[in-house]
Amino acid sequence: MSAAPRRRRRGLQMRLTLLYAVPFVLAVVSGIGLFTYGSAATAPADDIYHSPATPPPSPGDDRMLRIIVATVLLSSCIAVVGGWITAGRVLRPLRAIIATAQDISANSLNRRLGRLGRKDKDEDDEFTDLAETLDSVFERLEAAFASQRRFVANASHELRTPLAAERALLQVALADPDATVDTLREACQEVLALGAAQERLVDALLTLASGEQGVERDEPVDLAEIAAAALRRRADEAKVRGVRVDTGLGPAVGAGDPRLAESLVANLVDNAVRHNVDGGWVEVSTATVGGAPRLTVRNTGAVVPADEVERLLQPFQRLEGQRIGRRTEGHGLGLAIVQAIATAHGAALRVLPRPEGGLDVTVDFRRLE
Repeated sequence: MSAAPRRRRRGLQMRLTLLYAVPFVLAVVSGIGLFTYGSAATAPADDIYHSPATPPPSPGDDRMLRIIVATVLLSSCIAVVGGWITAGRVLRPLRAIIATAQDISANSLNRRLGRLGRKDKDEDDEFTDLAETLDSVFERLEAAFASQRRFVANASHELRTPLAAERALLQVALADPDATVDTLREACQEVLALGAAQERLVDALLTLASGEQGVERDEPVDLAEIAAAALRRRADEAKVRGVRVDTGLGPAVGAGDPRLAESLVANLVDNAVRHNVDGGWVEVSTATVGGAPRLTVRNTGAVVPADEVERLLQPFQRLEGQRIGRRTEGHGLGLAIVQAIATAHGAALRVLPRPEGGLDVTVDFRRLE
């Protein structure tokens, strides 16, 4: 423990000691003063004013003065010592909290302060409340650090895989003594396709980072217009996959960042079309419910277990935890982006699995003031 924290703690204990001792000493001095004044006021007048000159103090007066001084000094010592001990006992849980919190670091966030008050929960004090609050903070930090480590590991894997594939394609093409213009052109096209996949991944990561930064300024967001534009851009892909698209775009104007709202809608539509089944369907609707704009995206698809939904809202998570090698299947960032943007907007996101397969996703944005 460093000297500076120790000096700060002793300084707080000294201030508490003075806070306890000074009123007690003042009370003692005041009491003695009132007693002396009362004794003088009740003394006979001829004892006080028996001669024009002030008489020298008597031995009894000297003895009384010494008793008063000794009483004040003794009371002061008792008050200071008692205040110091009391302050130390009061600050003991706080010192335990500080010492434990200083020992906690990024590598030991699994530690907890625990209960510092009485065992009876009905008699918890402020220090116990502080310890429980800090424990909840440490728990959230531990989850955040673990999530960050998983994110970095997954992002590294997703970025390294296409780089390794590109290197392998180029090495094979260059090592082939019978390579022709057509084979080299095919290898270059494969490399370009892998590069495009990397660009999409980087764009998705940037969108995720932007969503997690929050919304700096609210602007009008027309969910119906944004959804119509997103559906037009995905119409060809839906037709190729044989997915029927139904819409019900009613008025739904809310507050937020239009660019981020576009990313949210685009990712929901992409997921609904991409993770569908042949001959399936997608329903996209917007409406104003209770004065607030609502976006709903429903689709058929693979059966999603209810306990998998929360995991799928995290970055780089796919159904059944499997990494899909096909580049057309994405990187498992779509729902994570939706979650981040919804949180940044203070929007209510509900993701419910459909018993027959697919998802029902509802996003309630804030109303436009």
